[in-house]
Amino acid sequence: MNETDAAPDAGKLCESLLEALGAFEQAQRRYYPGIAPLLAERFAPLRASLEGEVKSFTSGGTPPHDPGAGRRLADAAALCAEALRASTEGEDLQDAFINFMRAARRMARVKETLFPLIGRIPAVNRFFLEEPVRERAEDYRPQDDALSSGGLIHLGLDEQPYARGGCSIFVPLSEGFPPGGLPLVLALHGGHGHGRDFIWTWIREARSRRFAVAAPSSLGNTWSLAGGDVDAELLARLLRYMMERWPIDPGRILLTGISDGGTYALIRAMEREAPFSAYAPVAAVLAPFDLRFVRGRRFFWVHGARDWMFPWQRAKEGAQRLAQAGGDVTLRIVPDLYHAYPGEQNDNILNWFDP
Repeated sequence: MNETDAAPDAGKLCESLLEALGAFEQAQRRYYPGIAPLLAERFAPLRASLEGEVKSFTSGGTPPHDPGAGRRLADAAALCAEALRASTEGEDLQDAFINFMRAARRMARVKETLFPLIGRIPAVNRFFLEEPVRERAEDYRPQDDALSSGGLIHLGLDEQPYARGGCSIFVPLSEGFPPGGLPLVLALHGGHGHGRDFIWTWIREARSRRFAVAAPSSLGNTWSLAGGDVDAELLARLLRYMMERWPIDPGRILLTGISDGGTYALIRAMEREAPFSAYAPVAAVLAPFDLRFVRGRRFFWVHGARDWMFPWQRAKEGAQRLAQAGGDVTLRIVPDLYHAYPGEQNDNILNWFDP
């Protein structure tokens, strides 16, 4: 299935779906309590277009030459329309916030449903690549044209898609890996989040630059920020698993995370012996722990000037503490960013981490 031989409505459906996904990504970046009415106005025409295209596509029958791809595209579009509707519902700020977070999870499942089509639909292949390489998208298309994982693996999630303690992994499909091994980004979700959702913040870069990503899920609703640390062994097991199965470069392992995940990444940087090469916390805070072992360790801290949960001044204070303890710290305050993950900063993080 591709843009030239698909059924007439498939191209329109795909276009509407990708436009809606892009709009939701921008909304996630700018989300703050109280924005729901503005999002409802923004999403209404997108949802209407998407629902119309789904109806037209499904009523016309699935393309006989590629029924699996047709069903997958229609399922992803229907789920996307449902997520757009749910994202702006809620009688008060708290309900609206919870509904938006639930919608974000559905959008992650939309991407997961769509991702196996990177070998079938050129527009989908381009969507899951960074902008600078999209003109060479054919170089990144899987050689096996069959519907497949595309390099995406889920561990411990077979019986329960959102089980705690599991992990989602992306390893680039390649006939060979770099002589020095694959760099690895270990990405930690925020409070009440899940690795199955958070991995999508790194898929474009991982495909485009050919590095591995692992997004584990904390054993509890969030990472071990206080009391006994039950997640340290989880990360240790994950690193062992990755290195036993793929040629991971132990000198190029980046630990990053959003909110509670970023805070936990900073906690891991305080260990005497740390397996990570660098740390990139986002929208995080520095716990008041012993900093004696951070000397010489590298940090790229990203925070939003409009963060409504953790004011940017806390990031500035935390970065200063790390620097005073001997850490090599880069702090980037993003003027228009709220308490959210800024995907556009991945390029800056990666260029800092491994030029």
